[in-house]
Parts: sequence; C-alpha cells; structure tokens
Amino acid sequence: MENIKIFSGRANTQLAEEIVSYLRIPLSGIEIGDFSDGETYVRIKENVRGADVYVIQPTSPPTNLNLMELLIIIDALKRSSARRITAVISYFGYARQDRKVEPRVPITSKLAANLITTAGCSRILTMDLHAGQIQGFFDIPVDHLFSSPIIIDYFRKKGSNMIIVSPDTGGVERARAVAKRLNAGLGIIDKRRPEKNRSEILNVIGDVYNKNVIIFDDLIDTGGTVVNAARVLKEEGALTVHVACTHPVLSGNAQERIDASEIEEVVVCNTISIKEIKTKKIKVLSVANLFGEAIKRTNEETSISSLFD
Repeated sequence: MENIKIFSGRANTQLAEEIVSYLRIPLSGIEIGDFSDGETYVRIKENVRGADVYVIQPTSPPTNLNLMELLIIIDALKRSSARRITAVISYFGYARQDRKVEPRVPITSKLAANLITTAGCSRILTMDLHAGQIQGFFDIPVDHLFSSPIIIDYFRKKGSNMIIVSPDTGGVERARAVAKRLNAGLGIIDKRRPEKNRSEILNVIGDVYNKNVIIFDDLIDTGGTVVNAARVLKEEGALTVHVACTHPVLSGNAQERIDASEIEEVVVCNTISIKEIKTKKIKVLSVANLFGEAIKRTNEETSISSLFD
C-alpha cells in the first residue's frame, strides 16, 4: 500500500489495533489529551504531508466527546497537509435523528455530517448506518460496509429451523436480506414508542411457533426493545430467541436487562468498544478484517462493493 498512515482516536483503540494488524502496518503516532477545562488536545507526531490518511474513531458514547475529538484530529491532519483524510467511523452517532418526526426538532445526523465534512474530511468509511439515506447527508464519498456476512457466517453454523425477525418495520429490508441468505423465514415486530427509549410490543407478524428466532437489528441501546420482543416471541411459541446486532451501544442497565431476559445469546460486533461485559450472553465478533480490507481497497482505488457480492 502506497503512502498510507492510520491514526486512532480514543473511542475504540482495540479495533484500530486489530485493523493495522490485518494490514501489517503500525499505527501512526498521535498524542491526544485533555486540558484541565475539558478541551481536547491533539498533536500529530509524524509527517503526513501528501499521505493517504485514515482516522479510526466511532462517534459512540460519550458521543459529543468522541465526535469533537474526531473533528479536531481531522483539522490537525488537514493543517499538516495530508493528501486525503478518510474518517473510519465504525459507528455513526446521532444516526437515529435523521428526519423531523415532530415540529421544531433538529436533524442532528445531517448536522454531524456537515461538521465532519467542514473539518476537512475527504471520505467516510462506515458500517450499518441506522438509515441508508444518511449517506446522502455527506457532500463527500461514503463507503457503507455491512456486518451481515460476518453475522450470517456465525449463525449458519448454529443449525436450521430459523426465522429472522425485524424488531420494527424500519428494519425489514435489513432482516429480509439476512433471511434470504440463511434460507430462513421472516417475521416483524409491530411496536410503538410512546416516548424516547421506551417501546411497546403490539403484534408479531409471522409464524414463530416452534422456531429458533433471531432478532436482527443495527444496534441495541437500552435493550428494552429486544428484551420485550423476546418475551412476546416466547409467548408465541418460539423455541429459542437469539439477538444479532452490529452496534452494542448498551447504555444504562442494558446488560443487566439482557442477562435477566429470555434471550439465549446476543451477538454483536466490535464497532463500539464494550468497556466491561457483565453477562455471558454477549458474543462479540470482530469486523476488523472487513474494515482493513476496505481501507486496503480504498488506497489501491479498487472495488469495495465486491466484498459483499
């Protein structure tokens, strides 16, 4: 690979180390700290003039801090004359606020996209956006990766008699694609959100009786939806309930909820760093090789979409 440098913010250093291990190159030198008033300090410790630079930094919780850190790193690289700056955002925070669902509210995913572009980013490499149209919020190229091949490969070894269930109508397309590749049935949870971070399950669409159910979603936040869905699915006669998602936000007491639920296993990816796993039900799969190969192909100007053919 020609003139490539990879930097990591503090949001997910373990993923960054796995990516450079796949690429067989070292992480480039960067110093990141905090001033006493909480402002972020960044210094690039090596020459990047004319380099093809990649910054690995998901905007995961604490979202505001990690987003600001990403912006400052991009600005430092831009002012150091990097040729191209690609933000490797394994998890894009604020993605759920992608439209106005009521009067006088912001569209923060567009705002975040504008901030990253204005900071000097040349390209975005991300995974499983909450809504595909967010790619259009950026005025720079976006390479959108999918974790589904890794998750599908894991569950393909688990057996048969499966049905893939989308936890809401918005995720049906995602669940249908997985069901097709696993040769499984498709179900949908009809839910309502009376208020933020709280969901109510109304109906189960599809036959889950005597089936091994996999609830497939892009992220788990508080865990309320999947825990409630698992309870309802068991009441409908499901044999087992597994959950698969890309981004383990797991805020608040989500892990405790999952541990006490009827869910047998929660399969997640390492797009977000889980500081402490408190339950044996969580299985973490690595997406480092996928990101590493995408970085390699971006540097070589070859196809990324062929990774998912």
